[in-house]
Amino acid sequence: MRKFILLAAMAAIIVPTAATAQRNDRTERERIAAKHVQKVRQNARQDRRAVSQVRKNVRQDRRVVRQVRQNVRQDRRAVSQVRRNTVGRNRSAYIAPMRNWRYRPVNVGYRLQPSFYGSRYYISDYRAYHLQTPHGRWLRWIRYGNDLLLVNIRTGRVLNVVHYRYW
Repeated sequence: MRKFILLAAMAAIIVPTAATAQRNDRTERERIAAKHVQKVRQNARQDRRAVSQVRKNVRQDRRVVRQVRQNVRQDRRAVSQVRRNTVGRNRSAYIAPMRNWRYRPVNVGYRLQPSFYGSRYYISDYRAYHLQTPHGRWLRWIRYGNDLLLVNIRTGRVLNVVHYRYW
């Protein structure tokens, strides 16, 4: 009987120790899993913050783009207003030197009649048209329809053509 009692006492001591060891092992795994879950949640929070920041940046960029577009529209309006105002004063309509004249595109080397490069058609303000200054006594910039021509007024030959300078 003594053997049974000793065996029972030993079993009573060994079984809870094994159960405790299992419980500690399980709690260690649960603690590691909880830390992992905590890191995942922390990463998710950081990702949400990053997404929020990106959205703020996108909204700010959209505001900037909207402002730039508005500035472009205002600049276009101002340019068209200046064009409307200058066409009447500085850039009058082209009046050909002869009746029933029709515009024909002109190339370098073409010879104009003297009536087309009379003083009435001279361009004296080169900078206003972004033209090079003619380097010669007989060279003049003249208006021919909507084009500007560099002409040798002695021979009537066209030396340079700037198409569609007038609108």
